[in-house]
Amino acid sequence: MKALKRIVLVLFLLSALVAGAAAWWAWSSYQDFANAPLAGVEAGDNLVVERGDTLRSVVARLREQGIDAGRDLEWRLLARQLGTGGRIQVGEYALEPGITAGELLRHMRDGKVVRHHFTIVEGWNIRELRAALGRATPLVQTLHEVDDAALMAMLGREGVHPEGRFLPETYAYDRGDTDVDLLERAADDLDRALAAAWEARADDLPIDTPEQALVLASIVEKETGIAEERPLIAGVFTRRLRIGMRLQTDPTVIYGMGSAYAGNIRRSDLQADTPYNTYTRDGLPPTPIAMAGADALRAATQPEEGDALYFVAVGDGSGRHVFSPSLEAHNAAVRQYVQRYRERHGPR
Repeated sequence: MKALKRIVLVLFLLSALVAGAAAWWAWSSYQDFANAPLAGVEAGDNLVVERGDTLRSVVARLREQGIDAGRDLEWRLLARQLGTGGRIQVGEYALEPGITAGELLRHMRDGKVVRHHFTIVEGWNIRELRAALGRATPLVQTLHEVDDAALMAMLGREGVHPEGRFLPETYAYDRGDTDVDLLERAADDLDRALAAAWEARADDLPIDTPEQALVLASIVEKETGIAEERPLIAGVFTRRLRIGMRLQTDPTVIYGMGSAYAGNIRRSDLQADTPYNTYTRDGLPPTPIAMAGADALRAATQPEEGDALYFVAVGDGSGRHVFSPSLEAHNAAVRQYVQRYRERHGPR
C-alpha cells in the first residue's frame, strides 16, 4: 500500500511538473507573441479594417498577407487583455517593420489610422483642382461624371460658381473618404477664411461684399507668388478701383481665354472682349479666377497704403515686381524689364 501511495505521489508530482512546464511554455510563448516584432512585415505594408470585420477576420487577413504570427487563441487573449476585442475601429493601419501584435491591437483599439494628404495649391483653377483630385489615391472617386454645377449642388451651394470656392491648404483624409468629403471641408474652410478676412477689413475699401473680396484676392493670388508683395499688389488694384481706372491684369484675360490660351498673350487677346477682360471692361470680373489662399484674402481686405498704380516684373528671375506711381515711371520700369529679359534669354 505504501509503495502504491509513493507511486501515485510520484505520478502526481510528475504531472504537476509537466503541467507547470506546459503552462510556463505557454506563457512564455504568449509573451513572445505579444511583444516580439511581427514576422513577415515589410516597409509600406498596411492593414485595412472594413466595416463589420471581427478580430478573427482581421487575423485571417493578416495571415493572407503573409503575417502568420501567433495562434488564434493568443490573439483573442491579447485583445481581451488590451481591451481591444469589441473595439476594433474601421480604417487603414500602418504595418511598419518592428511593430508588435500588442502595438497593432492598441492602434486598432484607439483608431490610430494612416492619414493621407491632399494639397490644394494656391492659384489653381477648378479644372486643375478636379484633375488633381482625380489622381489622388486612395481617395474614393465619385465625380467623374459630375459637372461643376452638380458638384456645387452636392456641396449645398447650388447656383454658386465653383471657381475660387475651395481654400488652398493640405487636407488629411482617411481611406474610404471621398473626393466630395474633401471638397466639402475645403469649401467650408474657404467660407470661414473669407468671413474672417471680411470682418477684419480696412475702412473705405472700394469693394462692397465678401464676394468681391474673393474675386480681388484671386487676382492677387495669380499676380504674385511672393508673400510680402500680396498687400502691395492688392493696394494697386484697390487704388485703381477707387479712381475708376481699369485693372488691366493679364491673369483675368488668360482666364477668359480658357482653353484658347497657349502660353502667350497677344495684343489681339488684350483687345478681345470677354467678361474677364479687365483691359476692355471696368471693375472686377464676374467671378474669382483661381483658388485664393488665406494670405491673399487678407491682402485683398487689408491692402497696403501707398501711391503706386502700376507694377511690372523685375525680370531677374526672382518673381518680384517694381511698383510705380506714374505711367512715366512704369514705362521706364518696363524698359528695364525688357533689357534684363534679353540679357537672360536673348532677343525675343
